[in-house]
Amino acid sequence: MQVKDIMTRDPSCCSPSANLREVAEMMVAEDCGEIPVCDDDGKPIGVVTDRDIVCRIVAKGMNPLEMEVEECMSAPVITAGPDTPVEDCARLMEQYQVRRLPVIDAGGKCIGMLAQADIAVKGPRDTVVEVVEKVSEPNTFASTVGGR
Repeated sequence: MQVKDIMTRDPSCCSPSANLREVAEMMVAEDCGEIPVCDDDGKPIGVVTDRDIVCRIVAKGMNPLEMEVEECMSAPVITAGPDTPVEDCARLMEQYQVRRLPVIDAGGKCIGMLAQADIAVKGPRDTVVEVVEKVSEPNTFASTVGGR
């Protein structure tokens, strides 16, 4: 099974200068917890998650209504290609303890998202248990502003 078989196609993306409130509204409208941050060519340069906003901004007493995505996004971004085997993506999720991967085409443009939930619902059963267990281990990285 390949990523293209189970990914979400044409995800909403934002720019690094997007307002965090607008991105949070995108998350609500799209029913997702991560938005790829892309350059002018549609290539991912980072991601912003609901956890990034809460742990890196709100929990530190900063006002997300006055901030831009680049102030809390996670970078560098870990990506996959549409022809990547789902099992390989599961290993990437485990290694980097991420729940979602932007999917890029041959030119580097963001064309989809693969979520842990996609693997859980549509992926190989033996891969599901392992990825959920490894990705769910405690991780303090999200509370560090800008990934630093």
